[in-house]
Amino acid sequence: MTTAMTNPRTRPRPRVRRKTVAATAVLLSVTAGCAGAQPSGAPAAARHEKPAAHEKTAAPVPSSAGGAAAHSERRGFTLVASGDVLPHASIIRQAQADAATTGKGGGYDFGPMLSGAKPVVFAADLAICHMETVYGPDGGPYTGYPSFKSPPQIAGALRETGYDSCSTASNHTLDDGMDGLRRTLDALDKAGVKHAGSARSAEEAARPTLLKAGGATVAHLAYTYGTNADPLPSGQSWAVNLIDEEKIVTDARAAREAGADVVVVSMHWGTEWQTELDQQQLDLARSMTASARDGRPDVDLVIGTHVHAPQAYEKVNGTWVVYGMGDQIAGDMINNKGVFDPRGNQGTIGRFTFVPPAKPGGRWEVEKAEYLPHWFNTATGRVVNLNAAIERGENLTAVRDEIRQAVLGRGADKDGLVMGK
Repeated sequence: MTTAMTNPRTRPRPRVRRKTVAATAVLLSVTAGCAGAQPSGAPAAARHEKPAAHEKTAAPVPSSAGGAAAHSERRGFTLVASGDVLPHASIIRQAQADAATTGKGGGYDFGPMLSGAKPVVFAADLAICHMETVYGPDGGPYTGYPSFKSPPQIAGALRETGYDSCSTASNHTLDDGMDGLRRTLDALDKAGVKHAGSARSAEEAARPTLLKAGGATVAHLAYTYGTNADPLPSGQSWAVNLIDEEKIVTDARAAREAGADVVVVSMHWGTEWQTELDQQQLDLARSMTASARDGRPDVDLVIGTHVHAPQAYEKVNGTWVVYGMGDQIAGDMINNKGVFDPRGNQGTIGRFTFVPPAKPGGRWEVEKAEYLPHWFNTATGRVVNLNAAIERGENLTAVRDEIRQAVLGRGADKDGLVMGK
């Protein structure tokens, strides 16, 4: 196993400010994924086309529209969100081995490793992922830690799994400069996956990502605490959304004006390998969820990534915040103490059932909040739905219990959070 005890790419540590979030350097301690056991050769799940979120329903009635008839046409929806997709070198090798088994063109097949998540993701009206890395050119070369360039075939696998949109703002968004950023968004576009958090032009950056689910228009916004040692390109500060409290609120309100009934914010934040929340997460969660206009909150859901360990869910000012969903896909992980940390392969999928407002112009409320514990088995290279695996008799109860302890660490069960299946 190759470890990374030091990292030449410094990671800024943010401090909360009213207008901008500045950053101070901390050590980035994520391993290049180690080679696991040989792939199991399990075939990919049966694939069928999921309509894009913006194609699922007719255009919703604007939330400001009046009349009982208009309100009666509104339907609720389910939204799922999952953690970091982080293709270390071992993950890339796994996808190459799976492609040889499945006969998938292009030399890399990420579908089999995501197949364990597909039943939950595909069944949702709207599904959001976090694509942490950027894509390399067709044919490679592809690299893992510390400067990632992933095979673009992963975009198609995300779509086949059922994802409708992915946050692309992370500390690795500029690992290959603007070329990598453009390749990534181009590949997601080609696959039919929308994206938020990075942009190829100022015009694209200014447009909110809007999706349809049930009878609602949902805006997806995304931000990161920084981009490691890579500065934003000169004259292109719009390329990656950095965490800025004022900007988040401004963007959320602009999304409302563009027609969003529900605003979902992806946050790449927190302190790596720390299950406990840091002050930035606590402060921003309070301020984002407290922000409102005309009595209506500006943000309806916050979903967090980055720390490589599951963190708590919490209802803050009446709004659900998932501080950290953990990793969905990653190689064997070495923490900042230089030792293997199994939490790096633990994660959750959050599932939220939204219902229409009681009256026109009101807030879409979360009627049911669930977490689904998942685990990435690096020996087989597969995402594992822990509840399903335990029902099959697999001895994974201790892993599920560890995730549950983190998720409920701030008393979310008292606010109605339940473990889903």
